[in-house]
Amino acid sequence: MAMHFDTKFEPHYGQPVEIAPGVSRLTVNNPSAFTFYGTNSYIVGRDTLAVIDPGPEDDAHYDALISAISGRPVSHIFVSHTHRDHSPLAARLARQTGATVAAEGPHRAARPLRIGEINPLDASGDIDFRPDLVLRDGDIVEGDGWRIGTVLTPGHAANHAAFSLEGTGILFSADHVMAWATTIVAPPDGAMTDYMASLDKLLARDDHLLLPGHGGPVTKPQPFMRGLKAHRKMRERAILERLKSGDRSIPDLVAAIYRDTDPRLHGAAGLSVLAHLEDLVARGAAVTENEPSIDAIFAPA
Repeated sequence: MAMHFDTKFEPHYGQPVEIAPGVSRLTVNNPSAFTFYGTNSYIVGRDTLAVIDPGPEDDAHYDALISAISGRPVSHIFVSHTHRDHSPLAARLARQTGATVAAEGPHRAARPLRIGEINPLDASGDIDFRPDLVLRDGDIVEGDGWRIGTVLTPGHAANHAAFSLEGTGILFSADHVMAWATTIVAPPDGAMTDYMASLDKLLARDDHLLLPGHGGPVTKPQPFMRGLKAHRKMRERAILERLKSGDRSIPDLVAAIYRDTDPRLHGAAGLSVLAHLEDLVARGAAVTENEPSIDAIFAPA
């Protein structure tokens, strides 16, 4: 099944864009192959506000947030996960506003590092982050005219959370579901088994608008997420078919499966293939001599 992604997006750097009643988006000017046009921060409320994902430590974006807040009190800052394009500015914004920083927890990998393994994603993790308020699945934080619920969605990151704007059908899906591209699931920070379970969790909900961490909204969440699930299953089948055809290493699998993908993303693609292989080995569909790793040799079960 071919996925249809929405790559039309105008970031309006430095300017708040109203997405829904009481919800504005501010996009950081940090475009890249992984962040699309940049990271989205969201401001929720009219009088006393909440900020979701304040973004990286960036002076221009900080100034834009302060301008958009326009002197109004900020009671809470919600952080979806601790990748450096989402969480670091929380500390400075909290000092300025006195807001409570709420998140699932500190940065951590989805699993322990294996013997001899180096985490290639260390630089992307905000290891200094500590929330004031630790959120559990289903927790609801009430503010002035808004209620934000916690929907834990590990997969892209172990501490990833989506946030529901209760009573509106709006879900801030962060990096778990995005309209412009599939989500990177890269061990050891992320885990494919967790990602697929979290996708099923969101499919069981009835949200009608997803506001992601990068790019524009997902306006038809259910069919789009079913497409994402089918896409992942298709990728899994492609990996198994290449293994049966004789490919044994992750570089060989990436060269065959991602031949039409931007070469700048092949490193991330290799980690995504590793995530699938970890899941396939755990389920007994593929085998490797030791633990699955980026340089391991794999075979069909």
